[in-house]
Amino acid sequence: MQTAAVYLLAALAEIGGCFAFWGWLRMGKPVWWLVPGCVSLVVFAWLLTLVDTSQAGRAYAAYGGIYITSALLWLWLVEGVRPDRWDMGGALLCLAGAGVILLGPHKG
Repeated sequence: MQTAAVYLLAALAEIGGCFAFWGWLRMGKPVWWLVPGCVSLVVFAWLLTLVDTSQAGRAYAAYGGIYITSALLWLWLVEGVRPDRWDMGGALLCLAGAGVILLGPHKG
C-alpha cells in the first residue's frame, strides 16, 4: 500500500512539474512558473527513491503504469478533456503490466 501511495504522489509531482513547463512554453504563463515546476520535479525524483525495491529500473518501470493512468486523470480533471475508451483500455493494460513488474517473483 505504501508503494501505491508513493507512486501516486510521484505521478502528481511529475505531472505538475511538467505542466509548469508546458504552461510557460505553450500557454504563455510567466517564467516564474518554472520555479515550482523544478521543485515539483525534484520531489518526484526523491519520491521514487522511497519505493521498496533494490533495482531503480524496476521501480521506474512499474511506476510507468501509474504515471500513464495519472496523466489521463490530469487530462480529465485539470484540462477538462474526458479520456475515451482507447485511453482507458491503454491505461488498464499499463496498470496490468506495472502489477506484473512490481509483484512478479523476480530472481535477485
